[in-house]
Amino acid sequence: MALHSEITDFGGLGSLVETLLPWCGAFVPLLLAAALWRRSATAVVALLLPAVVWVSLFGGLLTDKSRAGTELTVASHNVGAENPDPAGTARALAASGAELLALEELTDQARGTYEKELAKTYPHHAVEGTVGLWSKLPLSDIRAVDVLRGDAGPLARQRRPEEVPVEPARALRATVATDRGPLAVYVVHLGSVRVMPRGGFWTDSRDSGAAKLTEAVAADRSERMVVLGDMNGTTDDRTFAGLTSQLRSVQKEAGDGFGFSWPASFPMVRIDQILVRGVEPKSSRVLPETASDHLPVAAGISW
Repeated sequence: MALHSEITDFGGLGSLVETLLPWCGAFVPLLLAAALWRRSATAVVALLLPAVVWVSLFGGLLTDKSRAGTELTVASHNVGAENPDPAGTARALAASGAELLALEELTDQARGTYEKELAKTYPHHAVEGTVGLWSKLPLSDIRAVDVLRGDAGPLARQRRPEEVPVEPARALRATVATDRGPLAVYVVHLGSVRVMPRGGFWTDSRDSGAAKLTEAVAADRSERMVVLGDMNGTTDDRTFAGLTSQLRSVQKEAGDGFGFSWPASFPMVRIDQILVRGVEPKSSRVLPETASDHLPVAAGISW
């Protein structure tokens, strides 16, 4: 746990370990039980080391760090391409009270349903490819952001260029007009990670998209910024070091607990992120389950 950054990333091993890093602490009580069963005082004392390391890494997440003073609430949800109830999902999200709502993994078939169900609550919206932003406040400067690898995944390398499908946009940027001035908002869905039979933990598409997003954020001179969406990775993952050096995680600074968001049936990791710059995180929470395989996440911010 203490030396996770030294683990090789060959085959995506380092990334996988860092994604599941909080769960390394689950071994501590198991080993403690074994030590007590064997009545080994030495083993009990030795277990203090991993216990202290885990607490130093994650203990701060276990306290409620939320504060009063929220001026704007933002929410993000990977609604799921296979979502059987987009209308119900849209109504649940509208009931969250968020002024800004980011949706990822929109399909052509479900897009109209979301637009219809959210129109009354959110008079402004923008969609680029499979991501969209719904807002109670006016939007401008809307554009797609390139976070694509340039192929459709590892199988694409076996195809001729003309056979590789062109992916729709997976990220957008918009400027939101607030009472306190402009707010730059990015909605992002980075590439998926896969366990390949012969290639280990495949993260190439995700990693390439993270690098491009990091470059876009670095080049953006906006004073206030919110980046939200499905990153397919945790903020502990070394892949996001460049991004988290520029942005702050609302969950780490104003959350209560780990805020795990995937899979919805038994959340084990937080791969849905809300990151900010130039604004103050006031709260962070996971919203109730919808028909998606992800849980929605929300955050309160202020100037």
